[in-house]
Amino acid sequence: MSDNFKSQFFQHVDASVTQYIAELGEAVAIPSVSADLQTHLKDIIQMEEWTKSYIERLGGSAELLPNPKGVDDVGNELPPILLAEFKAADNSESKKTVCCYAHLDVQPAAKEDGWDSDPFVLTEKDDKLYGRGSTDDKGPALSWLWVIQAHRKLGVDLPVNVKLMFEGMEESGSEGMFEAIQILSKEGKFLSDVDFFCISDNYWLGASKPCLTYGLRGLAYFSCSVQCCEQDLHSGVLGGTVHEAMTDLVQLMASLIDSSGKILVPGIMDDVAEVTPEEDALYETIDFNCESYKKENKVASVSNKLMYENEKDLLMARWRYPTLSLHGIEGAFSGTGAKTVIPAKAIGKFSLRLVPDQDPKRIEICVSDHLNKVFASLGSPNKMNVTLLHGAKAWLSDPNHPNFAAAARATEKVYGLLPDYTREGGSIPITTAFEEATQMNVCLLPVGACDDMAHSQNEKYNKKNLVNGVKVLGLYLHELGELKGPRPSDCRCVELTPEELMEPGAFMRGFKCKCFM
Repeated sequence: MSDNFKSQFFQHVDASVTQYIAELGEAVAIPSVSADLQTHLKDIIQMEEWTKSYIERLGGSAELLPNPKGVDDVGNELPPILLAEFKAADNSESKKTVCCYAHLDVQPAAKEDGWDSDPFVLTEKDDKLYGRGSTDDKGPALSWLWVIQAHRKLGVDLPVNVKLMFEGMEESGSEGMFEAIQILSKEGKFLSDVDFFCISDNYWLGASKPCLTYGLRGLAYFSCSVQCCEQDLHSGVLGGTVHEAMTDLVQLMASLIDSSGKILVPGIMDDVAEVTPEEDALYETIDFNCESYKKENKVASVSNKLMYENEKDLLMARWRYPTLSLHGIEGAFSGTGAKTVIPAKAIGKFSLRLVPDQDPKRIEICVSDHLNKVFASLGSPNKMNVTLLHGAKAWLSDPNHPNFAAAARATEKVYGLLPDYTREGGSIPITTAFEEATQMNVCLLPVGACDDMAHSQNEKYNKKNLVNGVKVLGLYLHELGELKGPRPSDCRCVELTPEELMEPGAFMRGFKCKCFM
């Protein structure tokens, strides 16, 4: 990559900010809320069609793949999956291919939820762009298109082939995506020649220093229902005469975790991988401050206390140890005012974030056994049921992989410093799905800041993050293009041993195999 291209590219991006903000505003205005398909399926499809048209105007090929799952569990039609490709003009067959994943659906939002402005009208204030989906994930998704557009306008060929896989159900379990990945990874299909994956759907650890993410926790999301009768009852007329479902459920939920954060379910910690010296050393240089963390997450003005006051202990609790959170109770009265009702059925929602080497199936057994034992001890005649709604294993990659090295160099050229290498407490099951189906590396390259408030009120995308994000993603493509050696997707042979990896140049071929030993 020449310094001349870098200079021209940066100048083009800086001159295009007004256009980028206007186009992000168009995308934010489409309420593509996947949690309510009956109302918003048409909006998700509109968002996908809008993006498809943009891709085609840039000269790319695009199609809307019918969702392999067809319908969800209650019969709602599922939105298609957008597949697109931009081939390099010269020597595309010999150039490597990167697949960039993003999602075009968003979380629900309404001004009355506590937003300062209409969540579906992009609002600029103090160099921040407020709107649902601005940072999660429409801004990063469009950034890939702006990178392609910059190459077109500058007359510069793409250094790698670029494929895009954008879905419309990420915020609601990515229904159909996992089936699609399996189908599209077969020989000759869309993903079979992908050499690297890149995802920009998470956030920096702080508000100012960029990072690359090499690990994510998994997820086991449960519901626990207790039913005492066929319909809600009057607490004045019938209170004291029936075994109330809510009373049982509250005791069950309280048996899962204590106020110090200790998980009380036997067996949960049995399969947690030990911290290695190499992993422990990565925490020493991370730019993180507990006091700033309190303020960023609005804790300082309330309790002003975290579970841990030591930075390393807090980050490990957030990233590499399992947690259990209680989310809410369905069926209970939660409106304003007072309602004297005995719920006929109450459903508690809770989840565990999992780490290597925990398996959601084993976690399901541990949780079910525990709740059944506690319920039996209550002596209640009510009906109780435990269901695992979603399960996904943790993901852990190699931060020394050439894909990460390319992202780190691109980041350094934009920000003037190397990124931190972090893990995340959240879950993005797509990462594991891509790696397991294709055996290719996935790099998480976040462009948003920690205080973007994704999923919350007043979600925003800093203007400087938008601008620098486009620059990083553009340079990342060129860093990938400069990687030496054959295409990783051409290889399906035996991996190198640790000793063989130490031979000069072995790892820089871009993958870990014996092709050229």
